[in-house]
Amino acid sequence: VNLRAVTSWVGIARLCAIVLSCTAFSLVASTGHFGTAYGTWCMFTWCFCFVVTLLVLVLELLELYPKLPLSWDDFTSAFSMLAALMVFTTSVVYPSTFIGSPCTSYCAQKAVATTASCLCFLTYALEVGLSRAKPGDISSFLSTVPGLLKVFEVYVACLIFSLLDTYNLQAGLQWCVAVYSICFIITFLIIIFTIGRCLSYIPCPLEKMLVGYNALALLMYITATILWPFYNFKDKNRPNPCGSECPWNKHLAVTFLTIFNLIAYLVDLIYSTRMVFI
Repeated sequence: VNLRAVTSWVGIARLCAIVLSCTAFSLVASTGHFGTAYGTWCMFTWCFCFVVTLLVLVLELLELYPKLPLSWDDFTSAFSMLAALMVFTTSVVYPSTFIGSPCTSYCAQKAVATTASCLCFLTYALEVGLSRAKPGDISSFLSTVPGLLKVFEVYVACLIFSLLDTYNLQAGLQWCVAVYSICFIITFLIIIFTIGRCLSYIPCPLEKMLVGYNALALLMYITATILWPFYNFKDKNRPNPCGSECPWNKHLAVTFLTIFNLIAYLVDLIYSTRMVFI
């Protein structure tokens, strides 16, 4: 038994995340008010993070993780980053969707669940900070800044896909969707191959190839950042009323998410270039 799995700072952060995520989904389940798509997403996030974090803690406590055919440090770094992003999104979506003004039912449970979710995000963010690779250490790629940005880029692309339920068949918008899809697939494969220890089988200079891919993805996202709002908002005013399911609001959210990923790929390119050439 490896007691450092629960006594180290990372282990304590994971224990807190387990307790807080369990608290959040238990309180929300007790209200019975989570039947919508947003409620299902929130419950899935808390349950998913609870189960995987508990599994990670048990495997490290019993020292079983070396028997797994994957890079454990890369897996835990990628998961902690993904969990932080998912719980952060849930901490924003849940209160804005289920806590009205004024609140009419189960107000205490919903408020405590929201607080637990926010604290859970902080624990995962702390784990990301504690497990992040030191400058110059590239033994675990997904714990470096470029590796963590890869997880961020994939997650933001997933959010974009969830909002693409309505868009017309103009060539410019089709190109934007192609940009989101191509960059998502390639970045996701980089993460999977890194965790599965498969990158060493690629017969080319991997570090320089990643720099080239980041430059190409940045150029593609620059075009999407220009074309998406141009085709969606040119000569189009926001309808009134325009609720959460309004296409105009979804197009605006995709615009901001595209800008976020553009900035992520820019920072990724800068850090990757420094790691490889400097």
